[in-house]
Amino acid sequence: MNKKTLLSAMLALCLAADHTFAQAPAAELPGFAAYADPVEEGVDINYNNGVIHWTGNSNTINFYFHAATTGPLKVALLAKADASSKVSVSVNGVEKTVSIPNNNDYINIPVLQTNIKKPGFYCVSLKGVEKTGSVYADVKAVSLTGAATKDIQFNAKPWRRAASVHLNYPVPEGKNVEWFYGEIKVPEGEDKLGTYFMSCGFHRGYFGMQVNSPTERRIIFSVWDAGGEPEERSKVKYEDQVVMLAKGDSVDASGFGGEGTGGHSHWVYNWKAGESYRFLMHSVPTGNTTTYTAYFYVPEHKEWKLIASFRAPKDGKYMGHLYSFLENFSFENGHLGRKGYFGNHWIKTNTGEWIELTKAKFSNDATARAKDRLDYGGGSENGWFYLWNSGFKPANAQYGDQFERPATGTPPTIVLPQF
Repeated sequence: MNKKTLLSAMLALCLAADHTFAQAPAAELPGFAAYADPVEEGVDINYNNGVIHWTGNSNTINFYFHAATTGPLKVALLAKADASSKVSVSVNGVEKTVSIPNNNDYINIPVLQTNIKKPGFYCVSLKGVEKTGSVYADVKAVSLTGAATKDIQFNAKPWRRAASVHLNYPVPEGKNVEWFYGEIKVPEGEDKLGTYFMSCGFHRGYFGMQVNSPTERRIIFSVWDAGGEPEERSKVKYEDQVVMLAKGDSVDASGFGGEGTGGHSHWVYNWKAGESYRFLMHSVPTGNTTTYTAYFYVPEHKEWKLIASFRAPKDGKYMGHLYSFLENFSFENGHLGRKGYFGNHWIKTNTGEWIELTKAKFSNDATARAKDRLDYGGGSENGWFYLWNSGFKPANAQYGDQFERPATGTPPTIVLPQF
């Protein structure tokens, strides 16, 4: 290469670098991934149009992101209004009130600039200030530009739930799990609406407790059908369907679909945060079927209650793949942190041997593996395993991490009711 050609090549590289530097990285936080605090009232978070019908100013509309790079950050709104209005926008300690003009189409409205000084989670908060029409604004997205958007992470999908996290309990090789026992304790304030704390999961089903509404909580036990139908139980052949054999007093039982299909049972019970609850699973294989029975210990009555018993086809084995999990199943509050303690898990084999499960392997769901959400974790503390998700704080565990809790050495004493 001659000197002239080399000089031209170097000049081209410099111009390319200049151009790259001039084109500031950009990101659009979609309106459909926003959250309203304290509740989603006076506003709708819509899959197609983002933030719409924003008529009330008793809450804030929040957009979360994780900045991996420091530097300047410019914020703009992709918004419109049916009449002129004003909205307050704040992020990283900087706040500005911006006017939203009357417009039929979404327009880009520059708002403010701030400087991100350290990596971490941040929130762009919108608050209605003044409106002359019916809404403060329809917000399609929050636009971010600047050096701080390099390697930025945010949820680009309308799936606003937190990542589900699991504890997987290894069983000694060659042991048949006839009984599976576990306990759950949820700290006060961590029992958010739309949360399932699952104690005793196995290859065919799951058993735990759930927060369904401000006035209703449940103990839930379900077993999956054979055949793998993902949505509609009416499409499952009879020979592939789980059959209910028995259920406890006041327990509701039916089929379910939408996330696989199977037999579902639940008992409405007002369990309380801060207290420990006990769960017990039993499996009896017969031919190519297995009967799974769930019992819950009712502390007020000081006795075990039958939840339900299901016969699962195309099975014929004892329980395997033992695990616990923490799930957020509501979209509206997928930003709120929740935490549960899981502990004192034991198995009893078909030969009558009690074995304590003191080790667990951490795993998570597709939401975490796709890095749509980074706020989750688990570990061991105060003699319990624990799991947490959401709250937009850094993960403290990664897929495959191993946890261990101290052994108690004392198997549970169980006296089941006689029928």
